[in-house]
Amino acid sequence: MNGINLTLRVLHRGERHLAHDLVTAAERHRTEHEVHHVATDLARWSQEHVRRLAEVAAHHGVRLGGPPGHDAPDGVFAALRKKASEAVVHRPEPGLLLLRDLRELHVAAAENSLHWEMLAQAAQASRDTELLRLASGCHPQTLRQMRWTNTMIKNLSPQILTSL
Repeated sequence: MNGINLTLRVLHRGERHLAHDLVTAAERHRTEHEVHHVATDLARWSQEHVRRLAEVAAHHGVRLGGPPGHDAPDGVFAALRKKASEAVVHRPEPGLLLLRDLRELHVAAAENSLHWEMLAQAAQASRDTELLRLASGCHPQTLRQMRWTNTMIKNLSPQILTSL
């Protein structure tokens, strides 16, 4: 397996995990409307990245799966996510949980960003326009995911951490 194929696999896995974690955070923090809605939208970006990665990887002879939960019934996961979000509301430290989730989302997006950059550099070096188009199209959205998590952490940390 060459380095580009390995990077495609790692990035595909990272985007799948980020999509899943964004959906989970959106449901867990359903009462925080901005978090819920923006995280849901950002998860769609990662799901689209997963789809596009699988398409391009197929052209490179690499078979990758679809978005997380692609084969599972939506009703089961939706019910579990709803119960999890309801349970969080009754916990004494939902703010700390939100900060933890935002931090983990940020780290996951940063890792994906590094992989997108690596893929773009390899695409340039190998003159692979299809890979470069993929990285150029998806990486800016990953950077936007990072900016959102960073902004939310900056805005929420003072209030949450000083109210404990």
